[in-house]
Amino acid sequence: MGAMMASIASELLFFLPFILLALLTFYTTNAAKCHGAHRRWLRPTKKKRPNLPPGSSGWPFVGETFAYLRPHPATSVGRFMEQHVARYGKIYRSSLFGERTVVSADAGLNRYILQNEGRLFECSYPRSIGGILGKWSMLVLVGDAHREMRAISLNFLSSVRLRAVLLPEVERHTLLVLRSWPPADGAFSAQHEAKKFTFNLMAKNIMSMDPGEEETERLRLEYITFMKGVVSAPLNFPGTAYWKALKSRASILGVIERKMEDRLEKMSKENSSVEEDDLLGWALKQSNLSKEQILDLLLSLLFAGHETSSMALALAIFFLEGCPKAVQELREEHLEIARRQRQRGESKLSWEDYKEMVFTQCVINETLRLGNVVRFLHRKVIRDVHYNGYDIPRGWKILPVLAAVHLDSSLYEDPNQFNPWRWKGNVPSSFMPYGGGPRLCAGSELAKLEMAIFLHHLVLNFRWELAEPDQAFVYPFVDFPKGLPIRVQRIASEGPTVLTESTPMSS
Repeated sequence: MGAMMASIASELLFFLPFILLALLTFYTTNAAKCHGAHRRWLRPTKKKRPNLPPGSSGWPFVGETFAYLRPHPATSVGRFMEQHVARYGKIYRSSLFGERTVVSADAGLNRYILQNEGRLFECSYPRSIGGILGKWSMLVLVGDAHREMRAISLNFLSSVRLRAVLLPEVERHTLLVLRSWPPADGAFSAQHEAKKFTFNLMAKNIMSMDPGEEETERLRLEYITFMKGVVSAPLNFPGTAYWKALKSRASILGVIERKMEDRLEKMSKENSSVEEDDLLGWALKQSNLSKEQILDLLLSLLFAGHETSSMALALAIFFLEGCPKAVQELREEHLEIARRQRQRGESKLSWEDYKEMVFTQCVINETLRLGNVVRFLHRKVIRDVHYNGYDIPRGWKILPVLAAVHLDSSLYEDPNQFNPWRWKGNVPSSFMPYGGGPRLCAGSELAKLEMAIFLHHLVLNFRWELAEPDQAFVYPFVDFPKGLPIRVQRIASEGPTVLTESTPMSS
């Protein structure tokens, strides 16, 4: 009985912040109109009643938020989704985060939502996200403001820049991380290494901050605190994750602002030879953004470009460790690429080498499908929608659950199994790991490039195994509870790049 009570108490402590979040959201969005809306629904009306999707509202105020956010393995949709889809179908209504909500596990509706962004649906993340990422963050902006910010990001991440600048930078940062790995029998966190790799890469390309420097390390530690607050309840009093994250946000913005001031000073000097090819310089020279807009843009891209890519890479390491056949085929593909490099007398990967990584792309797609780093998206209905016989009223929240589609057995055979060979055909339209429509992730091509280059050097130089059992869970962010501890063994590389101290590391 004591153990049971302790378990219940632990559950309540976990969900307490979300209770308060739901109550706060409910009162700020609905309290002013709640009484009038209640009377309108009760009194007789000639207007046809909407044919809402089936479902339930759960508890007053908090709805079904507890069950929806309950932790579960990342390779599943969780008990809540399984039970609701089985009972109501792939489109159902609920009450989540203090709002009336339609949840979609339907591939067609999800695609319809993303393609009609700005016409029928609008991005609508919780207010706390904007409070911590900033009101000019691309994640929360809508309309023309979002299009302007996205255009700047797309220009900076153009295919020309990916080939000429970012590919060699990704390879350089990959080698820096892999060369630091301990010898055999030394266990370490693969998740931590993946996060270090992506953070250092983004810090370099956003603000020309070099890995290993004291300022870069301080920023990385602040960013860890910041990230914990992004996914926490917005309880702004001393000691909470959200409060700590707001303080870290201020520290991070202070670093970015100092970098901006230094850059402006250098740019103002005549005949200045300093030409940092980073996003900060790009935004200052190529845009009319205000100081506040640039600060939020850089902060949000550091967030978006670091967190999702690092988790996808950690998941790939995890899935491959359990699939030796895939590792073998991957290694054979990269050995062939390395042989062609050697024949050309080159020591660095080229864009043509990257385009030859065909099976690698299959591994990446399968990792994104099965791991689902981005589980669902927040949208709001801005015009009444009629879909598949259901009415979805304006003002309701709607959540397209990408993970539910990617793990749908009617679309993917044995969906809970890691099977990269399923991607040797055409990519189905139901596969949307980076969203879609006008809000398709601007950094999706960079994210795939990072994974491919890292896997190239990983399989050519290492064998690895789990040091102890671990598994990715959804909290609702994806995370390995133990950090994915692994042990590695170096192998003789047949490629031109061997992980030794003499490996060239020039920028």
